[in-house]
Amino acid sequence: MSQMPLFADASDTVLVDDQLGRIAYTPGVVPAEIARAWFAELREGVPWKSERRRMYDRDVDVPRLMAHFWLAPEEPRIPGAIRAAAAMVIATTGAPFNSVGLNFYRDGRDSVAAHNDHLDEIVDGSPIALVSLGAVRRMTIRAKKPPRRAMHIDLEAGSLLVMSYETQLHYTHGIPKTRESVGPRISLAFRVKPAREMAGQSAVYG
Repeated sequence: MSQMPLFADASDTVLVDDQLGRIAYTPGVVPAEIARAWFAELREGVPWKSERRRMYDRDVDVPRLMAHFWLAPEEPRIPGAIRAAAAMVIATTGAPFNSVGLNFYRDGRDSVAAHNDHLDEIVDGSPIALVSLGAVRRMTIRAKKPPRRAMHIDLEAGSLLVMSYETQLHYTHGIPKTRESVGPRISLAFRVKPAREMAGQSAVYG
């Protein structure tokens, strides 16, 4: 049985809620002033790294900066903003998140291609929770099977998007490039990783 939030806020937008899973979006979970403070802290204080990946027989730059933290209680290097965001997301969803992946979209040229999470890398039945900070960016969520229904949602600063485990089987999600003038954005993607992935890993990498 998936762990999902029992949202009581009328401002929630439920994008999907059927046998294929549940996706819910809630703006304003983090007050604007706090969201701005978290963004500033993470932008300057996280060890951002660029990566290269093999695509179409050549190595290309990943079009965004990335970082990752294990949410270990005894780890002193985790920024306070991440500790606070994790506490909020865990309290909201009830899921025991132990990992957070960060993406830093510097402008409209940065993006993430349509994808789904690898389910062997998250605990069976656990959701994925995405906190957005900084500029608004549009996410496209698309069903994998015909008629391949597509949903577009503008992720605001301080918002929370929660996707159930099952949705990764039936939908893809991504942040497309845009020619519009947009500011920088940071996303925090919280996951429950298996214990085997945590073993022997440092609390922060990437």
